[in-house]
Amino acid sequence: MLRDKLVETALEWQEKFGVAPQITSVLSEYDAAMLVGMSEKEYSDYMRDKTAVQKGFDFVFNRIRYQIKANRPSGKKGSKVNKVPEARNYNWDKLIWILYNKEYQIQEAWEWNVEDYKKNFDSKKRLSPDDMRKGNKITK
Repeated sequence: MLRDKLVETALEWQEKFGVAPQITSVLSEYDAAMLVGMSEKEYSDYMRDKTAVQKGFDFVFNRIRYQIKANRPSGKKGSKVNKVPEARNYNWDKLIWILYNKEYQIQEAWEWNVEDYKKNFDSKKRLSPDDMRKGNKITK
């Protein structure tokens, strides 16, 4: 599987050069699409003409616009995840936050609808994993 090859290469790079390539964003978009029931073919077909920079949302599935955020600790001292990236706009319907372990395996994923996210976090200066865990858990 292509995902596995990407992760293997990133981890090998990290082992050799100390820092993993920046794959968390693209990996989390793919993983989120799979979590919401999109097939790999549907995701591939949808993303084929997209660019890395798309304002407002990362993908659309079943007419729902998804914004994806993720964190992955490197496993090195001091790399514990304590800050979550914030959504910079509200041009989406649902946000999914994914927390990986150092091997890019999903540890947990949480979903927020735009209204609840805005109500809870619009005036908050810093989001933490505990904040995101107040959403709807979409992993076992």
